[in-house]
Amino acid sequence: MRATQQLIVAVTTVVTVAGPCALASGTGGGMGGGIGGAVVAAASAPDCTRHLATPHEANSARPGDVVCFDGDISGDRLVITKGGTPREPVTYSGRGAAVHGITIEADNVVVEGYRTDRPEAPGIELTGDHITVRNNTVTGPRGGDGDGIRFFGNDLKIVSNTVSRTDNRNGHADCMQTFASDSPPSRHVLIEGNRCRRVDNMCLMAEGPNDEDGDGKGSTSDITVRNNYCETLTASQALMFEDVRNATIEGNTFAAPTHHAIGLAHGSTGAHVGGNELDPGIGYEVGIDASSMAGYEGPEPGGEP
Repeated sequence: MRATQQLIVAVTTVVTVAGPCALASGTGGGMGGGIGGAVVAAASAPDCTRHLATPHEANSARPGDVVCFDGDISGDRLVITKGGTPREPVTYSGRGAAVHGITIEADNVVVEGYRTDRPEAPGIELTGDHITVRNNTVTGPRGGDGDGIRFFGNDLKIVSNTVSRTDNRNGHADCMQTFASDSPPSRHVLIEGNRCRRVDNMCLMAEGPNDEDGDGKGSTSDITVRNNYCETLTASQALMFEDVRNATIEGNTFAAPTHHAIGLAHGSTGAHVGGNELDPGIGYEVGIDASSMAGYEGPEPGGEP
């Protein structure tokens, strides 16, 4: 049950984040950097070109606009329902503003620089094509399955976000998740420079349409997971891929002593793994089943996924 009203947002192109509120993210550059690991400085945001009181006015946005909301929207879930064009996205700039979760159901949208504390899970959900979500924070998502970010679609970029304190009392509370059961499969996804801190379940659970619960439509493929910081508290592995082809997993920091770091199963062929940093307590880096061995490149698998 949703306790807060939703704000339906019409955006005509990509929305960019605002400057000083942009958050640094883990890159896997060293275990000695504390819970956050090494950090990457976020790019400065462009100036707002269109000031609106609330997201209800976002229909007036034009391609190339950087939209900023001047009113207090902290009690509402931000819902974006209209996107722009691949060449001229609308930049949706939070500039550090608080919202009660974010839902994106549009193409050609960028959402940057929002904070959401104890939102209804998932804290951020994106469905569509050519979407960028970056420099946002999700803390303590509640209800549902407890996930921080869920994503569905093609050409997605999830960059430099921080998700913390997901709670398995809500379900299987992952930092990030995608699946393909009555939802679009995900293809050409970049997950880079994010920080998953103190997440109860996995940092990423990715399931394709031919997984046990999938709808059998399309394929999930070409997911790149690079330079992220992952601290999972209770799961057996940090990343799990089931029926996901051509995954690239490189330069990540796995900062908790899971049984193994990465699982590849149910035909997750063509995976490339390398350059990751592992907590000394991790049993082995890659677990893989026979159906996923074709095209695999990386360290010697240590066991089952």
